[in-house]
Amino acid sequence: MSSILTNNGAMVALQTLKSINSDMATTQSQISTGKNVASAKDNSAVWAISKVMEADVKGFKGISDSLNLGQSTVTVARQASETVTELLTDIKGKIVAAQEENVDREKIQTDINALRDQIGAVVGAAQFNGLNLLSNQETTAGSDTVNVLASLDRSGTGVAASDITVTKQDLGTNAAVITGAAQATGGAEMSGSAAGATQAVAGAATANTTDFTIEPAGVAAGVGYSISLSAGAGDFASSNTTSATGRPSEIMYVARVGDTAQDVFDGLNDALKTHLAGNGLDSDDLSMSFNATSGAVTVTGSTTVGNDVTVRADTYAAAGNTIGGGLGEISQIDVTTQEGVDSALTAVEGLIQTSIDAAASFGSVQGRIETQSEFISGLTDALKSGIGTLVDADMEETSAKLQALQVQQQLGVQALSIANQAPQQLLSLFR
Repeated sequence: MSSILTNNGAMVALQTLKSINSDMATTQSQISTGKNVASAKDNSAVWAISKVMEADVKGFKGISDSLNLGQSTVTVARQASETVTELLTDIKGKIVAAQEENVDREKIQTDINALRDQIGAVVGAAQFNGLNLLSNQETTAGSDTVNVLASLDRSGTGVAASDITVTKQDLGTNAAVITGAAQATGGAEMSGSAAGATQAVAGAATANTTDFTIEPAGVAAGVGYSISLSAGAGDFASSNTTSATGRPSEIMYVARVGDTAQDVFDGLNDALKTHLAGNGLDSDDLSMSFNATSGAVTVTGSTTVGNDVTVRADTYAAAGNTIGGGLGEISQIDVTTQEGVDSALTAVEGLIQTSIDAAASFGSVQGRIETQSEFISGLTDALKSGIGTLVDADMEETSAKLQALQVQQQLGVQALSIANQAPQQLLSLFR
């Protein structure tokens, strides 16, 4: 049945043309934006995923900047540590030269002082953007480490930042300073039979021992520890320290942030070895051993009869103490005497090892930061590629589709025109 009121052909042609025009608008939007999913209405699920990934990409760009800053800071510290190692090696050469008695030790000492000052200059200048990783003399908890933002870890519960921790390595040349009187009975940080009271260690065929404990829970930044020697007899006759009556001796250590009881013992033990070497003695005459679990220190005397000495261990409250630099012993090097030369040779070995350990630590961290930086760069590229796969339009396919739609649009217009002319054909029936 034909009707002049209802033109079904025109309605079908019109709907077809509308569909073609809608597809044409979508295709033109893809061409102009370059995206298959440009907004949430295009594909809400894919759009949401892409936006989360884009946010991560921006975050990783910030992380890349953080890693570059951290890498530069660590590189400065490593290079400075290596320079300090070379300078300490030069100092060792001077000390070895001073072993010869027929030399001008005063001039050698002048050279050593100059090298020491140069070490101080290198350490002082080893900062990047105001941060010096070769200085660790603050008492604030956590000040011994620096965190470099390394990654963003996304999980089902959210996003968490992860860091690369850089531990400061002190290569300062200032000596530790302890003020005030020793705490009674050694204080809470040190206890035992020798703590805060003198105890004789007699030389005998079977070595005598005495004990005290470095309390692990009591170790805190700024707390001072001291071991004094007095009443020396035999080979110990000239080994008495500055004072054994409550004042700190040259065998001392001031704890720094992050130190453990083991670190305190190592500092005291190194100072003891240096002191003994300066008096023609060694670890066979007096030595210390340490139990890291309990904090117990055992002092073992000489096996030579008559080599007697009295040992005293003291603790000093943190207030007023000055934390010494990691190379603080360098300020005590004096090669103008034979005893000083012997002591200096022992001390410089420990100082060189300290600087080597610092350089190795920074080198290890620098390598890790470089590896992480390369990973972040690759990860960022992978995320960008993944986002493109999700939302970018296939331009070859879109171009071909546009041409096809243009042809369909022209045909649709013609079909609608033909359908609109159909009612006019009915007029011929009334003529």
